[in-house]
Amino acid sequence: MTIPAFRWFALASFISMIVIVLTGAAVRLTGSGLGCPDWPTCYHDRLSGSMSIHPFIEYANRVVTILLVCVAVVTFIAAWLREVRRADLLTLSGLLIGGVVADAILGAFVVYSKLNPWLVSLHMLLSLSMVVLGAILYHRSKYVYGPGARRDVRDPHFRLIARLLWIPFVAVLVAGTGATGSGPHAGNSQGQLVARRLPFSFAEATWVHSVAAMLFLGIVVGLVFAIWGSGAPIPLQHGVRRLVIITLVQAAIGLSQYVTHVPAVLVELHVAGAVSLSIGVTQFHLRQSAHDREPGTRRADRAGALAAAPTA
Repeated sequence: MTIPAFRWFALASFISMIVIVLTGAAVRLTGSGLGCPDWPTCYHDRLSGSMSIHPFIEYANRVVTILLVCVAVVTFIAAWLREVRRADLLTLSGLLIGGVVADAILGAFVVYSKLNPWLVSLHMLLSLSMVVLGAILYHRSKYVYGPGARRDVRDPHFRLIARLLWIPFVAVLVAGTGATGSGPHAGNSQGQLVARRLPFSFAEATWVHSVAAMLFLGIVVGLVFAIWGSGAPIPLQHGVRRLVIITLVQAAIGLSQYVTHVPAVLVELHVAGAVSLSIGVTQFHLRQSAHDREPGTRRADRAGALAAAPTA
């Protein structure tokens, strides 16, 4: 397995982790969470559900999960067969397999608990964690890591801030799942058993989520001025610029869905924004140190050509 070929497997795993979150949100927002009352089969004696909309959506999400487990397993095999085997890529690939399997098992508990809101929230947080792992795997597949590899810290102060940034970001995610767990989209459809909600009002949960989100936005905006004003390296400037744009868009979607009484379409967009923000925070963290590119990429080949070119 060549180094450039493995990057495609890492990218496939990364994309698959994003798909898990988006399809899972679609199940909930279409009221299909109880479309299949059993797991892993849809009904006691039938592998799949009927062709009515809710069983079809719920079981299709399970089929997608199985396919994504296969992608993670193939990526792990590719990491093992990689011509330069690296322990970090093997570990990350293995964690993705374990994470997807754990997410599927947690999904079974969600079904049998009739959409327990605490378990649904944990299901979402675990899925977003898999997105972060997928982003790290894909990033590391493009750069040289390991003993003796170059690792130049671009700015020690901003590196510390990037690490601490995870605290308010996780607080935003947890508060967001709290708002969703007390909101109108329980995951069940009309005529089914009404799913329980979290034991606090939607208004209270939304207020907590809004405060956490505004705090996070203020920190990111402050980072923009600090990084651009200090003349920090270009990768840090680009990283924080991307992060603040994603945060502003996510805040606008969140405000819009609250004003319009939380329509399902905007909630799905808000979930997609949470995925984008998770990737943005991860990439900003990874940009804090500089590494050499793995051979076989355009940038690495171009850098090698420039280094080999005769000077005047």
